[in-house]
Amino acid sequence: MKTILIAAIATLSVAGPALAEGDPAVGEAEFKKCKACHAIIADDGTEIQKGGKTGPNLYGVVGRVVGATDFKYGDDIKAVGESGLVWDEAELAAYVTDPAAWLKEKTGDAAAKSKMSFKLKDKQADLAAYLASVAQ
Repeated sequence: MKTILIAAIATLSVAGPALAEGDPAVGEAEFKKCKACHAIIADDGTEIQKGGKTGPNLYGVVGRVVGATDFKYGDDIKAVGESGLVWDEAELAAYVTDPAAWLKEKTGDAAAKSKMSFKLKDKQADLAAYLASVAQ
């Protein structure tokens, strides 16, 4: 009985992280919600996803310092980037859930604002996994 319990706990501990990860294929479909403002264009100019230019190019966003491209970011997100924070899938998923709330938390400023007004209500981890996958 003790062996079964230990095996079950071990299985759950291994399965836990996999459940938390997003699905890039689902995230690719979710990206259609982002295309009005964002494109994904590789460093060599290849268009991975055509989209708008009112938001930054999201190619290579995962692994990049927040606000570290030549896009005209707002002061609050630039301040987060100046702290050295690097986008990872978890941070990106939290940001797209509620950009203003994320900025308020990261800056400690209740008046912090985001230029991004869109909030993704579900599949945030999937979108983040997709964005991580396109720059590999």
